[in-house]
Parts: sequence; structure tokens; C-alpha cells
Amino acid sequence: MSTSVGLYSVIAIGLLASPALYAADAAKSSFEWDLRVRHESVDDAGFARNAEATTARLRAGLRLAPAPGWTVLLEGEGVAGAGNYNSGANGKTQYPVVMDPTGAELNQAWVGWKNAQGGITVGRQRIALDNQRWVGNVGWRQNEQTFDAIGAQWKPVAGLTLNYFWLDKVHRAAGGNALNTLARARDLDTHLLNLAFKRGNQQWVGYGYLHEDKDVASASTATWGLRWTGALDKSGQGFGWAAELARQTDYAQNPAHFSHNYWLLEPSWAQGKTTLRAGWEHLGGDGVTALQTPLATLHAFNGWDDQFGVTPVKGLEDRYLSAGGKFGRGKYDSKLAWAVAWHDYRSDMGSVRYGREWNASLGFPLPGGLNGLVKLADYRANAFSRDNTKLWLQVEWRGTRALAQ
Repeated sequence: MSTSVGLYSVIAIGLLASPALYAADAAKSSFEWDLRVRHESVDDAGFARNAEATTARLRAGLRLAPAPGWTVLLEGEGVAGAGNYNSGANGKTQYPVVMDPTGAELNQAWVGWKNAQGGITVGRQRIALDNQRWVGNVGWRQNEQTFDAIGAQWKPVAGLTLNYFWLDKVHRAAGGNALNTLARARDLDTHLLNLAFKRGNQQWVGYGYLHEDKDVASASTATWGLRWTGALDKSGQGFGWAAELARQTDYAQNPAHFSHNYWLLEPSWAQGKTTLRAGWEHLGGDGVTALQTPLATLHAFNGWDDQFGVTPVKGLEDRYLSAGGKFGRGKYDSKLAWAVAWHDYRSDMGSVRYGREWNASLGFPLPGGLNGLVKLADYRANAFSRDNTKLWLQVEWRGTRALAQ
């Protein structure tokens, strides 16, 4: 029996046998749902036909409070789809990829306890650290990335938080039906240490991520870094910044030997409901290997067209400008959200011009508590990949309902 199977057998048996589960505090228990319908169109210059994918994802769960401080979450997820696209599981390789395969799975199943000083969570869970550059849930895709893990949090003094996670397995966004078995899930022995200190409107985070991939040894890395974010004005207006520096080396049974640098410099200026940013993100490469972030929410970085889910071996330099904020009048005041970004991509070695990309999005409320989104990504290739354009139209409905009042 694998560690993961044994872990969840113990959890399941314990939950089903526990009288406390059936005596859960109904007033603090709830049913949660997230229904998202999306159409994604992909025009890839490498294919004769465009991809047209219409998918619907329902995520629903039961959150129970069996005793003071205790929480149990059981959550399932199902995706249905129609159209001509390569989901990674349907074999339609004559079309561009839209990685939203159909299927159903247990998304989360965990037991947690916490108080004002900290807590612990055991089971299949969502993990999103800081800005999700290193570890995240890949929330943009219909099938979420979750982890079989043990997590602990400790708050010894005000403003200081220590997070530790041991990861036994990652269930990837490609889903359990992916034709590539390594894209479904990976067995891990990964340790995540994240120490955050917040004072006023500034935060410092030190981290060490010792990632061992038991299925792909060459993906095992050790990453140590420091992140600093803040703003001069406590209101968040005016000048702000994000700065980060990290070093990644080979780890565990990785047959390669390397050491790569990561840095991010992102000054910003907030005025009213609008924020402007300029950024320079560096992912080092030596022509043979490059810095990688396999557990990250990759869609949030280096453009929405997802050209750089795997860092090229010559590394990546992403220089970007972005603007975004909220607007609206009357009942729609601050309920319309917009964003525009421009990226210039080059290599770390030789400053090869990879390409350029424009991103734009508009989010808006709809009747009945729904939320709409229109989103565009346009990548123009120079020396990396090929021209590609993606368009998304999305409607989402999420909510929580108490089991009893």
C-alpha cells in the first residue's frame, strides 16, 4: 500500500466511524459550490484548425464542524466539455491544446484543527503560497491542482507566521484521464517551509522548498528565497513594490547538477482605483537546464497565453508593463474589473528575442449573483514557439449555504 493510499484509507475510515462527524455543528457547517462555464478559442499558427472548447465545471463540497476548532471538508469536482480541441485526454491532436479534460474526481478531502496560534490540516487539500509563483492550485484551469499533504501553521507572535507542508502527491490540472500518465499525478516527498513577517503595510517572506519528484528525478529541486512586498502609504495609494530573490539547485536524486538564479523587481503606482506596474522577472538557464516551477499556478505568470509553462533551457527574461483596476457607476460602482498587460520575452543566455505578448481582460457582474469575464491573450513569436491567440468567454456562479440556522 502506498503512503497516499494508506493516508486516505485512515482518514476515510476515521471520518465514517466517528460519531462526531454525524453530530457536527450544523449552524457552522455549510454546502459550497462553484459552477463555471467557459468557451475558449485558440488560433495557433502551427495548426490548420482552431480549437473551440466549451466546458462546464462544477465543484461542490460539504464543510463540517464536528467540534470546536475542527473542520472537515469533502469536495468533488466534475468537468463536461464539447467542441474540437485537444484536452490532453481525448486524442484530438489535430487541434491546439485546451487543457480542460472531462472527468470527475475527489478534489479535496481533509481534516483540520486550528486556534489563534496555529493549526494542522491532513488530507487532500488546496495549497497556495504567497503569489503562487512556486506553489499554487492552478485555479484558472477547470480541473484544480490539489495535494495529498500534511500542513501545519504556527503564529508565535503577532505578525509572524510559519507554514510547513509535507507533500506526498500532487494531482495535476491535466486530470486523471490524461494520456500522458506523468501529467495526471506525481508521487512526491516534498517539504515546503514558508516564514512570513508582516509589519504595517510591508511583508517579508523567507522560504525553502525542497521538492523531490519520485516519478521524474530530473524535476527534483531545492529553492531558497526571500520576498519583500509593501507600499509607502498605509492606504495602498502611491508607490508600492514587490521584490524577490531566490536560488535553485538540483536536489535528491536529480542526475543533473545546476544552480540557477531567480529574481523579480516590480515597482507599482496606485492612484484611485487604478494600479500601474512595471516588472522584470528573471528565470535563469545555462543552455542545458533552467529554473523550473512545476508546482506553481503558471497561468498567472509570463503571459496568459501559457507559452512558458516549462522554462526554456536558455532561461527566460520577462519585462512587462501592466495596468488594471475597477470602475463603474451607480449600483455597478467598483464592480467592473479591467486589466491590460504587455510582455517582452528574451532568453537569459544571449538575450535571444523569444517574442511579445498582449493581455487584456474585463470582469463584470451579471444578474442572479453570476460573474462574467472576457479575456484575451495574443502572442507574437520571434525565436520561440509560434504566433498564438486565445479568447475566453466565461460565466461563474459560486456560493455557500449554511446547513441550518
